[in-house]
Amino acid sequence: MVTAMPAPLRRTPDAQPSRLSTLHAYYNALLAAHGPQHWWPGRNRFEIIVGAILVQNTGWKNVERAIANLRAAKLLFPAAIRGVSSATLAKHLRPSGYFRQKSKTLKAFVAFLYENHGGSLNRFFATSTELLRGQLVAVRGIGPETADAILLYAGKHAVFVVDAYSRRILERHHLLPPDAQTNSRRSYEKIRSLFETHLPRDPQLFNEFHALIVETGKRYCRKSNPLCSSCALSGFLPARHRAARHQSPVNNQLSGITPA
Repeated sequence: MVTAMPAPLRRTPDAQPSRLSTLHAYYNALLAAHGPQHWWPGRNRFEIIVGAILVQNTGWKNVERAIANLRAAKLLFPAAIRGVSSATLAKHLRPSGYFRQKSKTLKAFVAFLYENHGGSLNRFFATSTELLRGQLVAVRGIGPETADAILLYAGKHAVFVVDAYSRRILERHHLLPPDAQTNSRRSYEKIRSLFETHLPRDPQLFNEFHALIVETGKRYCRKSNPLCSSCALSGFLPARHRAARHQSPVNNQLSGITPA
């Protein structure tokens, strides 16, 4: 369990000084408000990997139902996914949505695991982070966010997971890098670099911080009508926007921002 974040944060030549202390303060404020999140849900590493793939474009409750189906069918290990037919696998994944595509992605991941790592998760996660990340994003259906979730939560590699909540909070707090304004892969890497450069490279810390960001995004920093006055990060909002957000619960869209 992470209880405090090391300080001071490492300064880099091109860093904006405000970001060095800001991310530190954000983490401490969120941890104090919400406590440890105990992420990622899963009984073992493969179940975490499956969850990271299935959660794409759906909510976690739907993923839980699909995982329960897989568990009941004794399919929650690589050899079982490798041996089951795509049609049968898709049937079990139906609650997660896009179940045919996700069936193909799970099959593709397991095929990759056997082809490159002999089906062993130990060998898989013993690979260097940079090489493994490159291999993962080359697997059908696995993008940077899913790859990073697998690396961080299942493999304990020190990579930060960037999602829509991370982007939204950075945008609204004017911390988004100027060249990361679009939802492109390049933008993703810029935001990931922001966290990884300005925070200690600690997978436990990255785990907790990302989970806290998700909790904040779901409860407060919502896409529409965010509850800024109740959020632990309210005091960090740029001053010229803070009053407008507190006074206008209906028109809460920040000027010039397009939340993810």
